[in-house]
Formats: sequence, C-alpha cells, structure tokens
Amino acid sequence: MASRRLRAFKRWMSSNSIQFSDALEFLDTENAGICVKSKCELKEGDLIATIPKIACLTIRTSGASSIIEAADLDGCLGLCVAVMYERSLGSESPWAGYLQLLPKFEPLPLVWSLDDIDRLLCGTELHKTMKEDKALIYEDWKECILPLVHSEELSLDPSFFGVEDYFAAKSLVASRSFQIDDYHGAGMVPLADLFNHKTGAEDVHFTTASSPDESDDGAESVTDDENDSSNEFLTETSTCKENGSSGASVVQSSSGVPDFESEDIPDNPLVLEMILVKDVKAGSEVFNTYGYVGNAALLHRYGFTELDNPYDIVNIDLELVLQWSSSLFSGRHSRSRLSLWRKLGYSGCESQNSEYFEISHDGEPQLELLVLLYIILLSEETYTTLDLTLASKGNSAKSIISITPKTSKLLQGDISEMSSDMLLTTSVRKALMSLADIRERLYGTSSLENDMESLRKCDCITERKLYHSLVLRVSERRIIQKLRTYAEAGVKSLNKALQLHSRKKLKS
Repeated sequence: MASRRLRAFKRWMSSNSIQFSDALEFLDTENAGICVKSKCELKEGDLIATIPKIACLTIRTSGASSIIEAADLDGCLGLCVAVMYERSLGSESPWAGYLQLLPKFEPLPLVWSLDDIDRLLCGTELHKTMKEDKALIYEDWKECILPLVHSEELSLDPSFFGVEDYFAAKSLVASRSFQIDDYHGAGMVPLADLFNHKTGAEDVHFTTASSPDESDDGAESVTDDENDSSNEFLTETSTCKENGSSGASVVQSSSGVPDFESEDIPDNPLVLEMILVKDVKAGSEVFNTYGYVGNAALLHRYGFTELDNPYDIVNIDLELVLQWSSSLFSGRHSRSRLSLWRKLGYSGCESQNSEYFEISHDGEPQLELLVLLYIILLSEETYTTLDLTLASKGNSAKSIISITPKTSKLLQGDISEMSSDMLLTTSVRKALMSLADIRERLYGTSSLENDMESLRKCDCITERKLYHSLVLRVSERRIIQKLRTYAEAGVKSLNKALQLHSRKKLKS
C-alpha cells in the first residue's frame, strides 16, 4: 500500500494534470526514499508520463516571481528563493502536495559541517571544493537573501529564509532540478525527480513534447541541472545574479498562480514527456541517469557514490607538480620550464581558479601532464636549444616540439601526432611515481587497505556520510595505485628493452 505522503502526491498530480502510466509503481522505502518500478514489461518508445510545464516549480511559476525579478536574481539562486518561499506558504502553496514529498534537504556535502568535511573528505577531490563552496554559498545568502528578509515591504517569514534554509533549498535544487527551456530556465519537476540514477543505465528519457507541426526529431531533451559527461563539479559564484544555471520543466498549478498564455512562450510546447529508451522487465526499477560522472561529482551534486564507478578520475594539481619540481630543481628552473610549456600552447584543466591534470580510471595520466614533466626534465642544453628554436619559429601554439632523448633531433608536428610513448622516458615515469606518492600523502596516515577494511564494515544506511566518503577515498586511491602500476610497468618494460638491446650489441 502507498504511504500517506505518496497518496497525497498522487492526488496533487491528478489535480495538476500530470499523467503517468498505470504500469508504474511508486515505492516509499524507509531508508532508501522513493523509487519507481514497473508492474509489467515496458517497451522502448513507450510514453510513461506527461508533465505540464505549468505544474513545475520555477522562477516563472512561483508566487515569489515578482520578488525574485525585483531583486535581479535568476538561475539556481532565484530558484532557491522560489523553493523557500513556497515552503513558507505551507499548505497554501500550489506545490504543497509536491513539497511534502521532498526531504528537508538532500545529504550533499554542502550541508555537512566543516568538521565532517575535514574529517571525511580530507585528501579527496571534494575537500577543498566543498570548503570553498560553503563559503561562497554563505556569501550568496548574506548578500542576496538576507536583504529580502529585512525588507518590511515583502513581509517574508524569516524562519523560512535563514542560512540553514538556504543551504537546504540549495541541496534540493542542486540534486533535483532540471533545465527545461530558455523561457522557464531551471525548475523542480514533480514526478521526474523520483526516478533514481544509475550510471550508464538510462531507462527513461525526459523531453519537451514536439509541437503538432514538428517531426519526432524536433523534440528537445530536458536535462538534469548541470548534467554532462564530464567530471567537473558544480561551482558557486558569490554574485547575486547567476547565468547559465540549472533549469527544469515548469508546471503551473491552477490554485492562485498566474497563468501564462501560450503566445508568451513562442515555439515552446507546454508539456514534457517521459519516454522509455529501452525495454524494462516487470518488477525492475526504472532508472534515469545524471550523466557519465565519477564519484566525486556524484557525491558533490547528489549526495551518493557508486562502487566500481568506471568514470572515476583523480586530479593532480599543477601546484603539486611545481612542488615536486622545486624539490629537485631551482625555482627559476621550474618557472622557465612551465613558461616554455605554455608557449607551446599547453594548459591543464581549470576549475575555480585552480589548474589540474586528470588521471583516468585506468591510471593513465593526461597528455598535457606528460609533456610538462618531459620539458621539466630536459637537460639545460636541450632546453636552451628548444627555447631558441621555438622563439625563431614565432611561438606557434598550434604545433608541438619534442626532442628524442638519443639524437636531440627536433621533431615538429600537430598535437594529435604526439603519443604518450614518445614522452614516457624513464625519468618521466619516475616523476609519475613521485607525484603518485605526493598525491597519496594528502589522504593522511590511513592506508588504502585500512580504508577498504573500514568500507567493508560500514553500513551505507546508518553511516551514510562515512560510507560514501569512504567509497570516494577508495576509488580515488585505487586510481593512484593504477598510476603507480602504469609508471612501474613502463620503467620495467623500458629497462627490459634497453637490456635486450645491450645484449644484442654485445653479441654482435
């Protein structure tokens, strides 16, 4: 039997013209929240739900739309205000039947205490990011939300707009909102946000219904907020007006919310559709997907991780590479080699004012890192020759120049022609080993084996924070282990080749 809150939500959906297939079963589990399963076999192409945009909670549809517009807020920040405002209305909100189904907050690290972040995320990709995010989100509240609360004109209930309420709303928006269209932008989409995520196992696709005169190919995909296949995290800005933020389908309730005439939304179908992209067996859970993302991004955005996630990566900061270089060479040496690397048109990945290099799930380092290590380790004579040659060629950013260690012959070609094998000298591989050791030390004194044992003993329900932070730590440290294997195997194979070459030379 459906829980009381699910029955209330179904009545609310019915009153707001949200339709869903009778083949769908909603289960309210005590520990895992709500999931959607199929009562019978479902076929690819089946339409399983339609959601009027007017039923979704967005900046456009919220009763706080005029307040948000007057304060010049938009994007994620504006949507958070809309969520807090509708919550403040209680049962009077047109979305009361939907909001009562949502938790107070999602257990994302952004709602963890700083002590928990330091204790559980130390060394991981999220540690620095979460501390920066919390500071920026607090500044957003102080600069943009607090003035609204203090405004006598607006008469907002301060008990629903405090800093904890903002962080709670932020966690819901970050993990549940969808990008709908240019008019509605970001929004909370009832029903669509009940489908759980499974990496690489999407069963259902969320789209804007085609207009009568459009072909099937004209349907637009409705995406999860900031959803893409990269491993970049959601980042915050401390500015009050955000651009390009998340958006979700917008549905308008008939109870007290102003209607939007269709002519106000040109070429914008008013209904969203959920369509199966593959067959689903009877009794199976129906999954959506948030994209192909690693555990750091999953925990950051949605508050959970997945064991053996094939999209995990580890980052090595440029700062850490320079730290390693400075331990072997002078500061002048490191700066000049970095400068040459940049002259050749290289750069690392960038996020929140930091530059870094990715190590893939298989332990393979980013090509740009190999090039930098190769240049740092060049002899002074070779470096000088290369620098002068590059200067005479006009610093072409579209070409690369590398030097073979035996002949010092200059090779020039397109970046696509550069292979890792050309760069993986013995010294570069040893450098990778050193970088792996430096990166590993960020996790503290506990070994990978200790973390794996702790994870085996951890209960994912009662110790949720610890469990998911351990999954993240273990997945990252396994990649560092693979990086060592990558470097060690290379050194051994290269040494073996040199030994074989020497033996052949002696025989001849």
